[in-house]
Amino acid sequence: MSSGMKDFAPVVYILSILLILLSIFMALPVVFLSFDATPNAHAFISSALGVLLAGLIGILLTRGEQHYLKPRYMFMLTVGSWILMSVLGALPFYLSNLGISFTDAVFESISGITTTGSTVFTGLDAMAEDILLWRSILQWVGGIGIIGMFVAVLPFLGIGGMRLFTTESSEWTDKALPRMKTLGRGLLLVYCGFTLLCALTYWLSGMDLFEAVNHAFTTISTGGYSTSDQSMGHFKSNVILLESSFFMALGAMPFFLFVRELNGQHGVLWRDQQVRAFLAFLLVTALALTLYRLFNHETEPFTLFSSALFNVTSIVTTTGYASEDYLRWGPFALAAFFFLTFVGGCSGSTAGGMKIFRFQLSLMVLREQFKRLLHPRAVLTRNFNGRAVSDEIIASMIAYAFVFLVCLLIMTLSLSLLGIDFVTSISGALTALSNVGPGIGDQIGPSGNFQNLPDTAKWILGIGMLLGRLEMLSVIVLLSPGFWRG
Repeated sequence: MSSGMKDFAPVVYILSILLILLSIFMALPVVFLSFDATPNAHAFISSALGVLLAGLIGILLTRGEQHYLKPRYMFMLTVGSWILMSVLGALPFYLSNLGISFTDAVFESISGITTTGSTVFTGLDAMAEDILLWRSILQWVGGIGIIGMFVAVLPFLGIGGMRLFTTESSEWTDKALPRMKTLGRGLLLVYCGFTLLCALTYWLSGMDLFEAVNHAFTTISTGGYSTSDQSMGHFKSNVILLESSFFMALGAMPFFLFVRELNGQHGVLWRDQQVRAFLAFLLVTALALTLYRLFNHETEPFTLFSSALFNVTSIVTTTGYASEDYLRWGPFALAAFFFLTFVGGCSGSTAGGMKIFRFQLSLMVLREQFKRLLHPRAVLTRNFNGRAVSDEIIASMIAYAFVFLVCLLIMTLSLSLLGIDFVTSISGALTALSNVGPGIGDQIGPSGNFQNLPDTAKWILGIGMLLGRLEMLSVIVLLSPGFWRG
């Protein structure tokens, strides 16, 4: 291997391991479902074998090389892994008997692995179980991948203020590696435990086992893929809506805090400023929408609150489930759900969006500016969860917010150039960057899907989903000429 290639050997090696893991997951629909439920077994087996072969070749090519990963190559590994998983995850869709285009297959895969939940599929109620299960597996794998990326990569790279949540696992030193492995095992245990508990709860509440497992995968991952075109409205149960709200909220909380709770640091979850603000925001917003509907002469307060809490939690956590077309609740609800798409869950969770902590830091800076106007010589300190908030963190957060808005502008204009109406263009761009799923309007709203959009629009939205999941700044750094010169 040439000296230039040796520099990339650690990246190729880790990506190859990821491919082998992906091939194992590709085989699961064939392994776990009956013969009648796997009419696309050939698609899954051939895809799994092809991906496995690619992974083995990558490991053989880097055999004997040093696998120390330089910090700057973390950008390449992070971006490369999500792109590779998105494209290869599309193979079972493309090779199946669905007869869809490569564009649609990649769109569905990107939406799955980034836990966005936008879909080009219809007729889910009658769709083959192997395809439905693969969609759910993609989101579940993407969910744990997001948590791992947050804990091990993003704080280390200082992306968008994430350094505020730096843990020992974010230090790439030999001393920190054992701690990272311990935390990684804890995160996987919590993630699997929540998934199992969610599946059991759904099953006991009336879903059949297949529905319960699929929805557990896509609830904890805050992904939103369902086994029905009606999403959670298919089950017509307020109890299931409340259960789903609870587990979506769990998926949108910092998983490393759950690990700390398990390790005896009791109370750290509730003491976290981000968690308290997140839960308060969900309840206040759900109550406001419930009161709004009551004032509009709708009845049954419990049903209204269950529906409001479920749909608000679904959008804020960027899950994207729907129990009904909430855009028909009235103009206030329409405006509210549009702005809720920006919010997102907590850092260190499976949720997308701008994240609650960035809004909290923005309010902190705003309050600080007001105080400076009144007391120009005052010495002010910033603290979040008992930690000092440096100017570097604030600058990173501002840069993230600016890039988010610029990407939203560019994507909206690009979609508009394709002849798509403004509401669909801006809500489609926003739902992609925030990894939410449904947009606004009849075409891509909660009662529609993305099937009828032009292929070019689907590629634009797919790129937007990846940008949103990768916190954008990491992609921009990788694309900059300075990165490759350095």
